Amino acid sequence: MKTTVGDWTESFLGTRNLPRRVRDRLLHEARVVSYKQGQQVFGPDNIPDSLMFLHVGRIRVSQSSDAGREIVLYRVEAGESCVLTTACMLSEEAYNAEGIAETDVTAIILPKTSFDRLAAEEDSFRGFVFSAYSRRLIDLLRVVDDVAFGRMDVRLAERLLALGEGPSEIQATHQALANELGTAREVVSRILNDFQKRGLIHQTRGRITLQNIPQLELLANSA
Repeated sequence: MKTTVGDWTESFLGTRNLPRRVRDRLLHEARVVSYKQGQQVFGPDNIPDSLMFLHVGRIRVSQSSDAGREIVLYRVEAGESCVLTTACMLSEEAYNAEGIAETDVTAIILPKTSFDRLAAEEDSFRGFVFSAYSRRLIDLLRVVDDVAFGRMDVRLAERLLALGEGPSEIQATHQALANELGTAREVVSRILNDFQKRGLIHQTRGRITLQNIPQLELLANSA
């Protein structure tokens, strides 16, 4: 679904610092699209043919195995670009990952032909794109490192603290948390039961209340 916004280049630190002529080209050649919460933004069946900047909302990027096990790779927040769609656009290959709108989303789409021209003709644009790409790639490598080597109790404590808002009550199933962390539901259930015995949390069906945030923070920082 298409929509319109004003000068969206003001919303991104990188584009805001580009020369005005480059920003004007972006405004002229890019288009604005929107997605409803829960809608697929991209998937493994299509090769991205554009550079995407997230203007409003949040996108969850995940990968699933042949057995159906899912791991959340990262989230794209407003003001960021997506490293996987950039990589796939550059390589002209599909990637076995899916982007789902966790909220209503407004995104800026720059077609690959326009991207290629701007990258070839404007040093400032090329530097901006690849600087953002390298930062997101480093974030993705940290996810891989955490999955491979991180202590699961520490990672789960970190995730609970990140999800806790307001009265620190979280609506999340054990399976959803397992998907976030790239592990089995049984592992998450075992650790949560241990957290509850230690008085760190209280669980009811589909809800987790953080009861001892200082101790959870101490655990999260113990790695």
